[in-house]
Amino acid sequence: MATDIVPTPTAVFGRPARVLVVDDDENVTNMLRRALSFEGYAVATARDGNDALKKTLEFAPDLVVLDIMLPAIDGVEVCRRLRAGDPQLAILMLTAKDAAADQVVGLDAGADDYLVKPFTLDVLTARVRAQLRRKEPSEVELVRFADLVLDTGTHSARRGTREIALTTTEYDLLLQFMRHPRQVLEKEQLTEKVWGYDFGGNYNVLEVYVRYLRQKLEAAGEPRLIHTLRGAGYVLREPTA
Repeated sequence: MATDIVPTPTAVFGRPARVLVVDDDENVTNMLRRALSFEGYAVATARDGNDALKKTLEFAPDLVVLDIMLPAIDGVEVCRRLRAGDPQLAILMLTAKDAAADQVVGLDAGADDYLVKPFTLDVLTARVRAQLRRKEPSEVELVRFADLVLDTGTHSARRGTREIALTTTEYDLLLQFMRHPRQVLEKEQLTEKVWGYDFGGNYNVLEVYVRYLRQKLEAAGEPRLIHTLRGAGYVLREPTA
């Protein structure tokens, strides 16, 4: 008798989720491979940028844990190439640099999230679970607001007649806005809904992705839909006359 496979944080579409760990430190890759394998993930590793790009094609990961400092091709450039090749691929960037500017560089390259070294394995596995949980299939529908339409099946948007491609994080963030139109959404609320945890008052990731959405939604000169309310958060509302 056939049984339904219930999605879990370690499974994607009924199979073990695949995670590619990229770091030039063998101790780090070995530690993360053991920890993630213990959690039930299928894990592959790479030691430099070229190997990371090759393993991505061979292994077809659902998520890449990517160190920013790599030989051959650095992590930022690897991230750009991975994002260009697959807008839906989840990318978690590892960085030893805690400065906001350094974190934004990784996000601008296409990372969905970042984690500053040193980190605990509990924190890393929680971030991995949060990213993979967003890949679980949902009911297909068209969500509409003003001239904007979001397709939950294709994770794409349309503004008027213009098609808009979205990454997984951009889609999840836009969906939150469109599920709660004209409501003020606090930054803490958005980070918990989209990324699955609280950033502890550091909202660089959220601010970068709001900027991404605005750029895509306004690329043809359309009026702004996502507005900032200083000290309060963001709101999706109709353009003002």
